[in-house]
Amino acid sequence: MSKVVDINNPLIDPTPPEVHLTNAPLVCVLGQVRFPQILAVEDRKFVTPFQEAIRTKYPKLRQERTYQLTFDNQEKDAVRSQAEVIWRFTDVNNHWRVSLASNFVTLDTSKYVSRQDFLERMREVLTAVNEHIQPNLVERIGIRYVDRIEGIDVGNISNLVRSELINITASTFQEHILQSYNESLFQLPDTQGTLLARWGLIPGNATFDPNVFEPIDQPSWFLDLDMSISENQEFDVEKILEDAKRFSERIYTFFRWSVTEEFLRRFGGEQ
Repeated sequence: MSKVVDINNPLIDPTPPEVHLTNAPLVCVLGQVRFPQILAVEDRKFVTPFQEAIRTKYPKLRQERTYQLTFDNQEKDAVRSQAEVIWRFTDVNNHWRVSLASNFVTLDTSKYVSRQDFLERMREVLTAVNEHIQPNLVERIGIRYVDRIEGIDVGNISNLVRSELINITASTFQEHILQSYNESLFQLPDTQGTLLARWGLIPGNATFDPNVFEPIDQPSWFLDLDMSISENQEFDVEKILEDAKRFSERIYTFFRWSVTEEFLRRFGGEQ
């Protein structure tokens, strides 16, 4: 079993080798690219070639409509509802999903294998977007990893993660805490982008983000790492993947800084 690496500053230190966890508490990995709105995406015929390009791996399709409420400041008490179409393409087992809307494409999974595998799948999706949707610009690129610790491991959290991430949840009255939530936003010192780190204890049947974190019937401790960059740039698949790889590596470095040797051992760490 690989030992915990010596990471002093997870924002700039080199990324350690990946340690495969056979029982990883990773519940969701997500990669998203946002671009200026393309209204034609809501047209089924326009999206058909994109579906054909990815249908071998993502054969199931579901169309969703979301509604946003907007308030008109010029007209008192005027509220307008605007519908948005989101195309959801999933694999046979619903472990992998591609979401396409008029201003973004997202790849997410609950069955993460490795960084290389995720980035290769992301390459395939972005190539299909580039060929068939043809956005000219990118407005935001983001990568997100969410871990959840549950069951008896919540009571042992002080031995699984660094003391900097524990605070009051390691107190003698831990069993009386219903919720404890922390958030830090970091500007990366040696590169472009920001890292949003969220962690804490949430009660049963609760979630802070239902899109990536389904409620369970017991308390759980979570670590949510989200790295992104928001700037206009050309929609270049290779450049996007370079950023996605860099973000994934930085997130992993922060993750390895966060956890202890006991964490790696508990969740099946292998060399």
